[in-house]
Amino acid sequence: MAGSSQGLLILSQTAKQILHSFEKPASIEKAMSGLPHVGGELGAQIAYQLASLGFLKPVENHHTLDSSEEDCSPAISPLTSWLHLTDRCNLRCDYCYLPHVREDMSPETGRAAIDATFRSALANGFKQVKFKYAGGESLLRFPLIVELHQCARTLANRHGLGLEGVILSNGTLLTPVMIETLKSLGLRLMISLDGLGAYHDAHRPYAGGRGSFADVAEAIDVALANGLVPNISVTISSRTAEGLPDVMAWILERELPFSLNFYRENDLSASHEDMQLNEEKIISGMLAAFKVIENNLPRRPFLGGIIDRANMSVSHTHTCGVGQNYLVFDQHGQIAKCQMHIRKPVADVHAADPLAVIRADQIGIQNISVEEKEGCKTCEWKYWCAGGCPLTTYRATGRYDVKSPNCNIYKALFPEALRLEGLRLLKYQDDPEVVQKIVV
Repeated sequence: MAGSSQGLLILSQTAKQILHSFEKPASIEKAMSGLPHVGGELGAQIAYQLASLGFLKPVENHHTLDSSEEDCSPAISPLTSWLHLTDRCNLRCDYCYLPHVREDMSPETGRAAIDATFRSALANGFKQVKFKYAGGESLLRFPLIVELHQCARTLANRHGLGLEGVILSNGTLLTPVMIETLKSLGLRLMISLDGLGAYHDAHRPYAGGRGSFADVAEAIDVALANGLVPNISVTISSRTAEGLPDVMAWILERELPFSLNFYRENDLSASHEDMQLNEEKIISGMLAAFKVIENNLPRRPFLGGIIDRANMSVSHTHTCGVGQNYLVFDQHGQIAKCQMHIRKPVADVHAADPLAVIRADQIGIQNISVEEKEGCKTCEWKYWCAGGCPLTTYRATGRYDVKSPNCNIYKALFPEALRLEGLRLLKYQDDPEVVQKIVV
């Protein structure tokens, strides 16, 4: 069984050997030379089929790549930019890392951030760019989102680059008119939903203290009714873990894509001690949610987001794109390495190549390879977990080169997540839109 951004594939033993022969960049001829028992014509045929399905990708100038560049994240592409459109928000989530000052990104700064992203994309050979329109509450700046994404489309077309865009929102301000605009622009929508009823409200109340669940749930249903399928982001803490099975059932009933993310403590949230990750509570809540998934197996693959920052759909050595293929623009046009370090910029929109500055920085957050982390080097899960969020690890240990403080939680859940995916493949084994088979 193998994974790509397209989903999962069932391989014969021969096809599996061919796939593994491309662990490092190689021509088909070179890869097949290590498999003398596989005919060259058959091997090439399977390799091309794997490539057509997205499991193999062409690599330009592969002789210039070192080991850290080959496998720092899934193909280290696209170049992703987080645009902090506003610090304002109508909610006061207990785990938020922002002070919510009344500051917005100007259209001029936004366009400069778009330009800077494309400069770095072209300078570093990226074929695709992705913009995350965020805040604060991003929908407070909806006209700016439209303006900036239209600008991005123009530049992407001019330079022949692929373009993705996603709005990160609490959902409370969503309207049918906005939904139609998102569809026309090809923008995706991610909405945060941390539980049903009181569980969600315990994390994400309005500024005045009223719960936001009812409005968020209504927004999700309005989006679905108008032909837009949002991705649901669930943040899990010890405060809400018990309610995870119920919200998982709600999500699956609506056939929504989802990601399950662990709460990350920060300076503004540290006083909420009941949110800290208690291993027993988190594991219990997650396993109960897995049982709900088992009873309602979705058609969509879920290994990319079912356990926090671990991406079990593809092997990788770096947890995320921080320091590799990720830019975070604040409302003033300053550039940080991670949104949780947005007030620790290392460059600005005027840099000729902001990504080069980010990659060269040795002072801020260091997103090092899992192969350099103590406690990870011999772990069988290292290429799926990659050692966890570097900020979480540093906050707990003062180091970036050690395993995650959530390691025990991950190891308890990984086998169960794989079992779920196996059950999903069995359920949909005869559906070619879900499972593609190469049998030799």
